Amino acid sequence: MNLTAFLRLFRILLVFTRYRLDQLIQPLPLPWYGRLLLLGPWKLYPAPRDLTRGARLRLALESLGPVFIKFGQILSTRRDLLPDDIAIELAFLQDKVPPFPPAQARQRIEEQLGLPIEAVFAEFSDTPLASASVAQVHAALLHDGSDVVVKVVRPGIEDVIHQDIQWLYLAARSLERVSREGRRLRPVEVVRDYEQTIFDELDLYREAANASLLRRNFLDSPVLYVPKIYWDWCRHKVLVMERINGIAVTDLEALKAQGTDMKKLAERGVEIFFAQVFRDSFFHADMHPGNIFVSHRHPQEPQYIAIDFGIVGSLTPEDQTYLARNLMAFFKRDYRRVAQLHIDSGWVPPETRVNEFEAAIRSVCEPIFERPLKDISFGQLLLRLFQTARRFNMEVQPQLVLLQKTLLNIEGLGRQLYPELDLWRTGKPYLERWMRERAGPRHQLQNLRQHLERIPPLLETTHRALDNIARRDHHAPARRADALALRLIGAVLVAVGANGLGTDMNLWTQTPPLYWLLLAAGGWLVLRR
Repeated sequence: MNLTAFLRLFRILLVFTRYRLDQLIQPLPLPWYGRLLLLGPWKLYPAPRDLTRGARLRLALESLGPVFIKFGQILSTRRDLLPDDIAIELAFLQDKVPPFPPAQARQRIEEQLGLPIEAVFAEFSDTPLASASVAQVHAALLHDGSDVVVKVVRPGIEDVIHQDIQWLYLAARSLERVSREGRRLRPVEVVRDYEQTIFDELDLYREAANASLLRRNFLDSPVLYVPKIYWDWCRHKVLVMERINGIAVTDLEALKAQGTDMKKLAERGVEIFFAQVFRDSFFHADMHPGNIFVSHRHPQEPQYIAIDFGIVGSLTPEDQTYLARNLMAFFKRDYRRVAQLHIDSGWVPPETRVNEFEAAIRSVCEPIFERPLKDISFGQLLLRLFQTARRFNMEVQPQLVLLQKTLLNIEGLGRQLYPELDLWRTGKPYLERWMRERAGPRHQLQNLRQHLERIPPLLETTHRALDNIARRDHHAPARRADALALRLIGAVLVAVGANGLGTDMNLWTQTPPLYWLLLAAGGWLVLRR
């Protein structure tokens, strides 16, 4: 490692000492060699008495700069791993850092576009509109008169990220080695998820593609507007997007002053969430208030405007179906169904005892359902469920964590806009309609068509295999062995098809046509001469 890396480590240790972060790991069951860490020189530094442990961690991350701020923000979404007081405090991390000089912004734009600024923009503002850990944004005007914003990745940020991530990996591996509780928190996995997320954010082509797809999904929608991307001027480190004009969603006074229907605005936020998750399986996963605005037009029919598309999530059709069934089962208090769905979906190991898991879920959910339905938090429900399922070795998948984070953001925002928001009453009709469509003839026909498309390649492969067998030297023993092998394959296909149809008839909305095809193909192989 070079001198710069060691100077960075020295800076990290100074901040560690100043905020006495050793006290955060002191309660962990460390072995004797891990306890030596607690005897360092930081013990001589007085602990801040007026700060909670969460506040100390937040201030330490803010002191360490952009990479650690972003890490803390992502860590705050892992409420299945962190104590509530720390997760809540980390959610207040501000991703606002001093801007870099406009000359550097101009230089990077010109390097990326291969043209002088004046050749691309009729006007370019040197004063940034916003400055964050990874990039900053400038206002500009294209020669055709279009108002745009230009997002530019910070120069040199890649080297800083590489360097800081190596230290984060070192800390994570050390924690895993010295503490059983530390291993339960899976710090290396958390750092790995963060590494992927932050490097994805560095590629503005990816963000532009996310914005373009989301815009297409909500084209001409009265509930959500997504700005236009100017692809001719987008590069890996530069993004040019339509400049929007709206009211910050947290500016309640301005929203009320223009006569915004706050109830409809809150309900449309829920509608947007369900449309993204279930209709499109593509959702904006960074829906904090700084990324959401409200259009000035039609305040009685309010329309959201979204920006910053660096973090998005998606669900597989299987995850969509199981999630929808889980939500319906939850609100019917059918906890055995919830437990069985978790096992069927592979979210918890197949050897999990259904009765024990059902009892654990009931102990979490029953206190929640004692409240009025409108006061029940979807986000907290998922959070408590994930925390409970972790005791049964549930592997919380990244897309579910993003979904939980997004739901908490939408729910908190909706109730800030309209405290009487009933999330379940608003979302239930959309959920029921989606499930009816999944079971309807159009979806079944589409499903069948997809399976039929698989038949020609399967038949071609089978024909090729049979042709190869036919070209062999056909001695009687070889023919008997080949016939036995084909019958065994057929028996396996019959068993798989029968098991698939017999496991859960509700799976008819997913893949039964495939099971019938397996039964037919297997039966033909078993019975053919």
